[in-house]
Amino acid sequence: MKRLLTIVSLMVALVLPQQLMAREFPNETLNYEIVYHWGMIWKHAGDATLSLRKSGNGYKAQLTGKTRSWADKVYPVRDTLKCTMDANLRPQLYEKLTHEKDYYARDVVKFSYNYSHTNAHCTRYRKGGTTTIDLSAKSQAYDMLSVFYMLRNLDYDELSRNKNYTTIIFSGKEKEYLTINYKGVETIKMRDGSKRRAHRITFKFTQKGGKQSSDDLTAWMSTEADRIPLLLVGKLPVGEVKCYYKN
Repeated sequence: MKRLLTIVSLMVALVLPQQLMAREFPNETLNYEIVYHWGMIWKHAGDATLSLRKSGNGYKAQLTGKTRSWADKVYPVRDTLKCTMDANLRPQLYEKLTHEKDYYARDVVKFSYNYSHTNAHCTRYRKGGTTTIDLSAKSQAYDMLSVFYMLRNLDYDELSRNKNYTTIIFSGKEKEYLTINYKGVETIKMRDGSKRRAHRITFKFTQKGGKQSSDDLTAWMSTEADRIPLLLVGKLPVGEVKCYYKN
């Protein structure tokens, strides 16, 4: 059964990239409010900024996140994701910087391509030393930042509702399978009370054999041409975290 799940995931991974649209992204800076929600509790816990800049024939993207001053007293977080992509949004270099309380880590993933195959050389920097690992996939693979630009580039008119589409994610240590399920268009309420039309997508991360590797996420992408991520929601052991786009 585990082998069957892996084969099916690899087969479906070939479907998703075929529904990409040819488009260019402008330079942009998107700001987000990170809100913790549990029952009647709504607390603005952090802020994030997603930026994209044209670089030569490709792009450079960066996502930074940090807790607010009140949350710093409990558990300070300063995380950064960086990604270099070519004109077709294929990742070339990915870097993850994690600084959470007393924990610091840095992951660097260098992508290379051989026909339809994607390869990656990953270097993991930790307090105890440095380790490396090589990953490969027989189809296009992404990292945790470039995958959002791939999703913004999808032709949603060609996606079927409630159908699973799978692609591959290279983190700093392993290959994960990202399964998205398109739920259709919904009207959502933003943090400022305004209402927006958005494509709803659910995310499920699994490892080889189908074992879930991280918590599920739900994202709402604007139906407008810019396809801005308007809202992301992730479940926590207690409550949930919501990331709202801020105009």
